[in-house]
Amino acid sequence: MSNNKNMLSIGKLMSNRVLMLSTLMLLIIIVACTAFPVFGTLNNIKSILLNASVDAIIASGMMILLISGVFDLSVGSMIAFSGGIAGTLMYFHDMNTLPVILITLSVGIMVGSFTGFVVAYIGVNPMIATLAMMTVLRGGAMLFCGTGLFGFPDSFVGIAGISMLGFRAPIWYMLIIGLILTFLVYKSSFFRRYYYIGGNEKAAQLSGINVKKMRLFSYILTAFLASLGGIIMTSRMASATSTVGMQQEMKAISACILGGASMTGGQGSIPGAILGAIFLGLVQNLLIIGRVPVYWQNIVTGAVLLIAILIDVVTVNRARKMLLASSINEADE
Repeated sequence: MSNNKNMLSIGKLMSNRVLMLSTLMLLIIIVACTAFPVFGTLNNIKSILLNASVDAIIASGMMILLISGVFDLSVGSMIAFSGGIAGTLMYFHDMNTLPVILITLSVGIMVGSFTGFVVAYIGVNPMIATLAMMTVLRGGAMLFCGTGLFGFPDSFVGIAGISMLGFRAPIWYMLIIGLILTFLVYKSSFFRRYYYIGGNEKAAQLSGINVKKMRLFSYILTAFLASLGGIIMTSRMASATSTVGMQQEMKAISACILGGASMTGGQGSIPGAILGAIFLGLVQNLLIIGRVPVYWQNIVTGAVLLIAILIDVVTVNRARKMLLASSINEADE
């Protein structure tokens, strides 16, 4: 009974990070609207959501990995690689949109399967495995894209170009994927197992959870979402370039940590990942409106990641102290 109360307290402590992030966003919006009237316009809000949409989709997959205690550094390269595949199929082979989407997503699933197999079944360190895959995929993107591919059919460009209720399609994709994953994480026993794996992998394995199978699936899901993000980005830009998705993995990890995830695993939520991605988009938009030089934008983005990690460390340490203090009290009793 006491242990359940402890876990509940820790859960509240981690969820407070989402509340803190929401409050911080609200304060930034109030100040930004005062300093830059254009910031609070509907068009600018739509722009922030649109620019954050793919980031949020990628962060949603990354959140599943982080909850289970691992991560994937290849998601940014997967975006470029998927765009290169889609662009090549349309530009050189004149394929229709539907088969292009299916083939591109299938390739993404295969890449995720390979990465997941290497990490889960062979036992390669996730950082090494995904860093190597990042390099391979970026090279593949350069091979497919060359100097850039253009002239795609309207049906493909319309994937990201169409609007509904005044909002562009990528925003709706973000919301739909976010709702589906949120429902699965909260209601599906399969996805809930990732919290147990991230909390204590050995204990989860001893309790009968197939950790290797679960880990493989999480990498497949993340690669699938990254591949989908590549299709959306390629459609939105109406071009395929090898440089798209640069530093996307860092943005995804930052968004997740800001949204309540922990590098040690066992914590986080899909709404938190999406909120974190929107927060980063909000900051980026504010820097652009404020005409901050590009190099300072990179510095700020890096600083946000560092601050997010520090918050994670402080929060985890507080949670451990709570558990230790509670254990001591129970022992004394």
